[in-house]
Amino acid sequence: MEWKQLLTPQRTGQPVENVNHNRTEFQRDYDRLIFSAPFRRMQNKTQVFPLPGAIFVHNRLTHSLEVSSVGRSLGNNIAQKLAENNETDQNKYAEEIGSIVASACLAHDMGNPPFGHSGESAISHYFSNSEGLQYLSKLSDLERSDLVNFDGNANTFRLLTHSFNGRRDGGFALTYPTVASVVKYPRSSANVKKFGYFQQDKAIFDDIMQRLNVPIVDGQYARYPLVYLVEAADDICYQIMDIEDAYRLGILTYDTTRSLLMGFFDSSEEKKVFERLDNVCHKVTDKHEQVAYMRSIAIGKLVQLCTDIFWNNREAILSGTYQKKALIKDLPPFEAEAMQRVSNLSVTQIYKHQSVVEIELSGFTIIGTLLNELIKTINQPDLYYSKLLAPFIPEQFRVSADASLYDKLLSAVDIVAGMTDLYALDLFKKIKGIGLG
Repeated sequence: MEWKQLLTPQRTGQPVENVNHNRTEFQRDYDRLIFSAPFRRMQNKTQVFPLPGAIFVHNRLTHSLEVSSVGRSLGNNIAQKLAENNETDQNKYAEEIGSIVASACLAHDMGNPPFGHSGESAISHYFSNSEGLQYLSKLSDLERSDLVNFDGNANTFRLLTHSFNGRRDGGFALTYPTVASVVKYPRSSANVKKFGYFQQDKAIFDDIMQRLNVPIVDGQYARYPLVYLVEAADDICYQIMDIEDAYRLGILTYDTTRSLLMGFFDSSEEKKVFERLDNVCHKVTDKHEQVAYMRSIAIGKLVQLCTDIFWNNREAILSGTYQKKALIKDLPPFEAEAMQRVSNLSVTQIYKHQSVVEIELSGFTIIGTLLNELIKTINQPDLYYSKLLAPFIPEQFRVSADASLYDKLLSAVDIVAGMTDLYALDLFKKIKGIGLG
């Protein structure tokens, strides 16, 4: 792959235009996303912990903003290195890599359903182990695996590129580089659990990969290079920020939190870091602010390390032969051990915390019920009950009566995946008659 082909202002579904703007094409991507309704809805979608009571923790929106900030730093670092080493292939858009990565980071979670990480599992469960089973025999193998292995990554690609009813061609009509930077798994759902697009969206996926001249390696498209930076920003933020949230919620003690965050620094090799920390803690006695400082320097170090890993492996990344699944998996041994400690504790004390499990349980019931009722309404629109529920189906997701079963099922998934936690709960209560009188 070459930067001169990888970076283009071409937009999905739109003709090439030579229009002068006071923003670059990639800055327009960023603004288009941040002003969109699906992006705003993420403020009421759970990240890990239930949405705030007395203590404000991360939701999908705040997480995405932080990932975007880290992603911009990573992208700017690589853009600077390319320029300093004359490796831009004389592509003027190379200086915009930071903007491209920042935009992709904003979008990376937009296709995730409500109720945190379990939302994906709840949709898959409905089709593989619940009432959705009845539809599978009528689908092709790939259509079936799209639903049984529902993936928020594929749904993000769909949200960004699909031409829904009444909407412009090309979905958000973002630039090809921004969209390609979101696709962590550039493959279909055939025989895998993580994938990048649904069968209905295969044509636009193929078009983007071919226009960017992304090669096929080992039977599938290689990863678009900037995906590694988007993924690194996400990995850094969710691992580190979950620790800070757990501390604020009282799940982790101050000492445990400090040990985890400062575990990324070697006390014998990086003495000045610990000296600065002691100085900060002497002046700033608020332990929340102390944790925030430790979090910031841990993120700063990981950003620099991931920059170096990308740069040192750029030839393999550009050829599609980089062997590691993620930059964070290629950390030096000391920092890799620190990250593993964070991951291990997250699994045992954070992701299995009662408050997290409770919302996962609720999500399974709510999502399953909503899917079931919406699918019946879409499949049998003439029933009296269907006519009552039909007004709750947004115009953009409506399909014709003669649409294929696969299209109708995807429509129901589109509706549910786009809901906020509160809206899903509210509609569930209405359907069940909870709270009447």
